[in-house]
Amino acid sequence: MKKITVGCLFALGMLGCSTEDPNTLSYEEFRDQAAFDAETGTYTVNGDELVENEAAMQAMYQRFLASVEAAKTGLQSIDQSLIVNRVGSADDKWAAGTAANLTYCISSSSFGTRYSAMVTAMNNATAAWEAAGRVNFVHVTSADGSCNNRTSGVVFNIRQVSTTQYLARAFFPSTSRRSREILVSSSSFGNIAPWTLTGILRHELGHTIGFRHEHTRPESGTCFEDNNWRALTAYDSSSVMHYPQCNGTQNGDLVLTSADQAGARALYP
Repeated sequence: MKKITVGCLFALGMLGCSTEDPNTLSYEEFRDQAAFDAETGTYTVNGDELVENEAAMQAMYQRFLASVEAAKTGLQSIDQSLIVNRVGSADDKWAAGTAANLTYCISSSSFGTRYSAMVTAMNNATAAWEAAGRVNFVHVTSADGSCNNRTSGVVFNIRQVSTTQYLARAFFPSTSRRSREILVSSSSFGNIAPWTLTGILRHELGHTIGFRHEHTRPESGTCFEDNNWRALTAYDSSSVMHYPQCNGTQNGDLVLTSADQAGARALYP
């Protein structure tokens, strides 16, 4: 998630809030607004979402153009808090067995003196989603000493990075293991009021179990991403998955609303 003070999605690293027709963007312009990680060859879009490679970025561009065209022709649905990512025609979610055992490690070497704070924040953030839907996050502490994106025996890993491009970045269930990691910027341990590290993680964990940004829905009126999602509840401007700077109404820390909880129960009953 990226903390910004302007209302344009350009600042989040993806699309603009211009009144001009967004499909005038060339693919190169579209791609260059994403944050590129030369070390891994991945992109960060929409503030905190992973795109694994160039081919996936090109596919995202095509979905964006299709979404824009559908909106222009009146095919975009507006009557459908939580929305789930879609892969083809299927919900991007964990199978029940994996959802009940979402193992992770926290890199003790990358977090250093902040390791304990990270453990506490994750415990608090996972508890919120576990209380809402049938998901269970399991911290494998024995893997923390060598925790990275090559660590076996865990579904995902968490490590600290020094980027200023985002506060944290997550992934969706369909992401390959080598890219299934939550990256937490060292800036997340500074003054990010009114948010907290736990609040940021609640948002990011929503992505890890399949939930999209609420503000991509047409009701938001800004920060459009694409239509590659399915609604689980009515639109919720206070959702934990809604950026405040995108016409969101949750002004304090990022917490799950009753609609968020209902959406989680619907996807993971």
